[in-house]
Amino acid sequence: MERYGSDTERDDTPLLQRAEEERVQRAPACGSSRYGLALLSCFGFFVVYSLRVNLSVAMVDMLNNTQSDTNHSSSVCPAHANPPRPKHNHTAASVYNWDSETQGWILGSFFYGYILTQILGGYLAGRWGPKWLMGLGILGTIFFTLLTPVAADLGAKYLIAVRVMEGIGEGVTFPAMYTMWASWAPPLERSRLLTISYIGAQLGTVVSLPLSGQICFYLDWTYVFYVFGAIGLVWFVLWTFLAFDSPNTHPRISEQERLYITNSLKNELSTSAGYIPWRAILTSGPLWAIVVAHFSYNWTFYTLLTLLPTYMKEVLGFSIQQNGMLSALPYIGSAVLAVLSGQLADHLRETCLVRTVTVRKVFSIVGMLGPAVFLVAVGYTGCDYTLAVTFLTLSSALGGVSASGFNINHLDIAPSYAGILLGITNTFATIPGMVGPVIARTLTQQNTIEEWQTVFYIAAGINLFGATVYTLFGRGDVQPWAVHTSYNHGD
Repeated sequence: MERYGSDTERDDTPLLQRAEEERVQRAPACGSSRYGLALLSCFGFFVVYSLRVNLSVAMVDMLNNTQSDTNHSSSVCPAHANPPRPKHNHTAASVYNWDSETQGWILGSFFYGYILTQILGGYLAGRWGPKWLMGLGILGTIFFTLLTPVAADLGAKYLIAVRVMEGIGEGVTFPAMYTMWASWAPPLERSRLLTISYIGAQLGTVVSLPLSGQICFYLDWTYVFYVFGAIGLVWFVLWTFLAFDSPNTHPRISEQERLYITNSLKNELSTSAGYIPWRAILTSGPLWAIVVAHFSYNWTFYTLLTLLPTYMKEVLGFSIQQNGMLSALPYIGSAVLAVLSGQLADHLRETCLVRTVTVRKVFSIVGMLGPAVFLVAVGYTGCDYTLAVTFLTLSSALGGVSASGFNINHLDIAPSYAGILLGITNTFATIPGMVGPVIARTLTQQNTIEEWQTVFYIAAGINLFGATVYTLFGRGDVQPWAVHTSYNHGD
């Protein structure tokens, strides 16, 4: 992959000028429309991920484990004592005889739909506007989520089809939101705004995992899909009336904030409306560096996202009630570090004048190598429950640091085409979600600790590879093909 010049030869003058200009012209954050959008989109990604991961917990209760008693004596480690479940929920919902391979296909099927609408989502968001694309995409996912219990009763194939349709709806969300942020996020506030926005994904996981466990325990697994579907409908109503494609179309934004945002972006956005430099995009070295990093990170992320509840039950012996709470701990740590890293990243760029490329690479290294180390360590904790949960939490928490690394680098190198770039990288990054659970369940058919060690080693090795490639080929400046005027983003 070609590198675009030497980092040490870049002139820092544009970054110095921008920092000074934005300090003078900056509109207050409190009560602003841009931070309002960040919170509203945070709620949106909360819904997106709660609809995506609730099946991981519900699956534990959907299976007909007739050989396991209430204390889960079939787990590798000694089972944990837990209170008796309310009797009314034992016959309230159906249970199914799905083997581990079928479970893997059900858990991974979402991503077969998700991958189909990534690039298309970025293209449509730029052409028709991101607001309604994101809103209707999530609304479609909500509809099919509410159909999940019916589909499961009809058979595994129908459930897989419904999950594929959910993935198609959610596939447009991230490209649409990146397109919207290209018009809303001032360059020196990107890390802050985007980490607030995308922390919703972590919060959705944090809340839905334990809440799904409690719903399964006190009611039955069908209510998991009804509750989160209803929450999604509330978000859609708010999004319809409060979100707008750009500052120029927002009826209630202050003139000071509108001018601050548009002036800060005037040198970064392409002046050629409707033109997409596909050849330049697809041959861009910095873009492919993000692709490799995104793919590698998601292998670990999706492996834990879909199979952590299974590991908690089958290996560590936690009940359905304990499972959701403990499975959420890693994502609490990730959410906290994602927000803190966003604040630190923009502080380093704005106040300390650290180059964008340096910030992105350092945060990516920490956010990818840290999780790899602790994920491998989990495999050697045996039945030390405290240490296993601690290492899993540290692994996911450090992964949150990458939110200010390669995860938002699309907006650094080509803000005008950020939605399309995200669509491209997320297409490749969806593959781990499709094949990761299937491979992991194939490798862990006996659910032994040694089998899970292999799963963790594979994920860690892929993370190491991605961090290395991004460190070598990642960039932080606006690429020449992304603008008509030559402009440098502080690298």
